Amino acid sequence: MKIWLDDERPMPSGFDYHAKTAVEAIKLLAADGVTTISLDHDLGDDCGTGYDVACYIEQGAYDRTLAPVEVSIHSANPVGRERMEQAISKARLYWSQNLLI
Repeated sequence: MKIWLDDERPMPSGFDYHAKTAVEAIKLLAADGVTTISLDHDLGDDCGTGYDVACYIEQGAYDRTLAPVEVSIHSANPVGRERMEQAISKARLYWSQNLLI
C-alpha cells in the first residue's frame, strides 16, 4: 500500500490511501503492508506531525518491528523536512544493518 500523508494537498495518482493525521499513518504502518509513504510535516492542530511518523519509522527500524518502506518527504517546512530526513536516514541505516545480521 502506498500512503500519502497530508492534511491539505490532494492525493496524487499512484497512491492508495490518503492519511490526514500522524496517528492514522502510524496505525497503517503498524498494520503492515505499507510499501511507500510520502510525508508532509505540518498536519494541523491536534493531528501530530510528519516528524512523529518519521520517529515511529526510525524506532520500528531500530527495534526490527517495521519492515523497510520507501519514504519520501514532500513538506515545504524546511526545519521539519530536515528533522524528518534525519530520522529516515537513521531508519535506513538500521534497516541496512539488520539485513547484514
